[in-house]
Amino acid sequence: MKFFLDTANVDEIRQALDWGLCDGVTTNPSLVAKEGRKMEDAVKEICDLVGPDRPVSAEVIAVEHDAMIEEALERAAWADNVVVKIPLIPDGVKAIKTCTGMGIPINATLIFSTGQALLAAKAGAAYVSPFVGRQDDIGYDGMEGVEQIAQMLRMYDTLNSEIILASARTVAHVIRGTQCGAHICTLGFDTLQQLFKHPLTDIGLEKFLSDYRKLEEKLGA
Repeated sequence: MKFFLDTANVDEIRQALDWGLCDGVTTNPSLVAKEGRKMEDAVKEICDLVGPDRPVSAEVIAVEHDAMIEEALERAAWADNVVVKIPLIPDGVKAIKTCTGMGIPINATLIFSTGQALLAAKAGAAYVSPFVGRQDDIGYDGMEGVEQIAQMLRMYDTLNSEIILASARTVAHVIRGTQCGAHICTLGFDTLQQLFKHPLTDIGLEKFLSDYRKLEEKLGA
């Protein structure tokens, strides 16, 4: 599974790159606004930071087909590794088809059902992004949808989209994603840090170090 960092914070991206745990970046208008920057400035810096081999998703703001295409062309021109995010609405599906025909890779976002993922895949989206955390918020099992989407894509050679497990908020989301066949998980920096943590690791490390310090003290004496 590839890890995309879901952020517009360059310090978080630098740290994830340093760990070797950043295969790409996804942004959205909310994340960019949180950093208080213009989307173009933020995305260009991120693209330069991660390098040309790691995709960076930049979302359109428009909700009508022609305006979406205009924004998609603009964002695609920012850097060679930009992937344009388009929401799964009727005009969005049309825009995905248009952009794909123009050679612009698309990340179909705000997907909450297998049916929506099917529409995006048929339109040619390079990535489909089912949101799991937000479904959990309203009492649904978001991961069940990811499992259904993965099964659907395996059934048809003509559907070539990759699944980006989006809105992953817990370690359990990430692990279930690996089990159901999600190709990519996009996660916030806090969730990435959670993957490191286990109390027995801390206890075991302290035990190892303590035992060796005692040995050094004994030999030094």
